[in-house]
Amino acid sequence: MIRIITIEREYGSGGGAIAKALAARLGWALWDHEITCEIAKRLRCSIASVEQREERPDPAFYRLVKVFMRGSYEDLYSGSGVEMLDAEHLAEIFGKVVTDVAERGPCVIVGRGSPWFLRDRDDTLHTFLFAPYEEKFRRVTAQGRTQQEAEDLLERVDRDRAAFIKKYYGRTWPQRDLYHIMLNSMIGDEGVIEIILHEMDLLNGRNGSRR
Repeated sequence: MIRIITIEREYGSGGGAIAKALAARLGWALWDHEITCEIAKRLRCSIASVEQREERPDPAFYRLVKVFMRGSYEDLYSGSGVEMLDAEHLAEIFGKVVTDVAERGPCVIVGRGSPWFLRDRDDTLHTFLFAPYEEKFRRVTAQGRTQQEAEDLLERVDRDRAAFIKKYYGRTWPQRDLYHIMLNSMIGDEGVIEIILHEMDLLNGRNGSRR
């Protein structure tokens, strides 16, 4: 029985909005920004500190500083240790947080390597969302970004994600064999949600009602 849905996405393909609507439709918990908050809570640092480093490889400075790190996350990052929050340690804690939240009950998880960390679970449906550049540009500017900001983000964010996955997990992003379905979100959010729900029914081996 499927009780977890992961949504990996190209930047601008609408993954966050689709995940939120899907979770609401199913009555499941949503783990998107909530994962960032959970990590910040565990590391006793600000949410902004985590957001600045999520899915981005660190410069050489952070890779050198980590050599001097010892002890638990709680000890390490308490007090004024925010400067020590490097991407390599985030890469480690992503796996811990994702596997932990997956045990808490039915949920939709956005990104953070969740398809990889949960790849061996038979109760998880993995999806990847993509879209043509023009559609992603439309979605990003509709959120209030300027044309220049949208162009810069569309050029940089997915490149950073791919580099992060390659460096810290040794994998190519997206790793297609991890996903049950890869969908073009140009069909619209509702269409994407319906296809995901249909795939869930198929994996559940039934055509009846959903929960």
